Amino acid sequence: LFCGAGGLTLGLEEAGVKTICAVDFEPYRLQTFASHSPRTDIKQTDIRSIDFRSYRGKVELVYGGPPCQPFSSGGLRAAADDERDMIPEYLRVIREVQPAAFLMENVPGLTVGERAKYLGRVVVEFEALGYKVVWKVLNAADFGVPQKRRRLFVVGLRGKKFRFPTETHGDGRLPPIAVKDVLIVEKVIGEPNQSKVAFAKNPDPRPSPYDGHLFNGGGRPIDPAKPCHTILASAGGNKTHFFDRYGMVPEYHRHILEGGKPREGTLPGARRLTVEESALIQTFPSTLRFYGPRSAQYHQVGDAVPPRLAAALGKSLFLQLSGSPTDLVAEKALSPPPVAGG
Repeated sequence: LFCGAGGLTLGLEEAGVKTICAVDFEPYRLQTFASHSPRTDIKQTDIRSIDFRSYRGKVELVYGGPPCQPFSSGGLRAAADDERDMIPEYLRVIREVQPAAFLMENVPGLTVGERAKYLGRVVVEFEALGYKVVWKVLNAADFGVPQKRRRLFVVGLRGKKFRFPTETHGDGRLPPIAVKDVLIVEKVIGEPNQSKVAFAKNPDPRPSPYDGHLFNGGGRPIDPAKPCHTILASAGGNKTHFFDRYGMVPEYHRHILEGGKPREGTLPGARRLTVEESALIQTFPSTLRFYGPRSAQYHQVGDAVPPRLAAALGKSLFLQLSGSPTDLVAEKALSPPPVAGG
């Protein structure tokens, strides 16, 4: 549901899930989706127009991420009062299909303040349909994604509670995957992004030179030795993160912290991420082509669940649905046959 370019699908496929149906209304997203999942029945329409009862008994898993604008901390935060709230439709599909399990993805903002009360009501509705429901906010960097990306996952199983996979990277585990592990600053992959990086008129620094607001827009300088900031769906212009090729950002950061006057103009040597580089940071396959104008491509990449994170969730789901142990060693060793999903 709300399949987009298919980040969740690619990861779940790696875990052994066969997706038989995908729904979205935006043609460019579905062109991208169809390029990697040509055998899936793709429905390009408003989800509210589809009766899903024909899938009852045919799928074990329903998954997807309802539009997050009503719950994003960067939006109006209207939750259930926002007409874009598609969680009621997600609930309707679960009610009609009655799968063995569901996986719903959304933004962490749904767990904060008044929106948390809405999440609580949604959980109660899922439980009324016969599911044991758990939710957790996961950081993609903790699962080997070269990006600090926090997302909420709500999982329901019949008869037992889902156990989330154990983090594999950071805090005494495997080292986090850094940007430099997947990209080379000097080597541009894909069509260059020509958007300039301008100094902010009123900079707002943080302890790290790679955080805060030193430059216009939502794009941040990238520290190649660490995971990247969250790739934004609104990237493409000045909300696209960038490489500081001349190493000027730390010096300018010190200059501002010491009370120096903000600079004007553009940052020399700055290079913004391309669509292709953003997709690699999201752990999409390097061979995947994104369709539509560049703005649409950036949106598809930034709106997706990183496939590597989806794979970790999918392996745990697969094992628990099949009644197998859920320890990490078993997950790594598993090479299962596909199961049906929709």
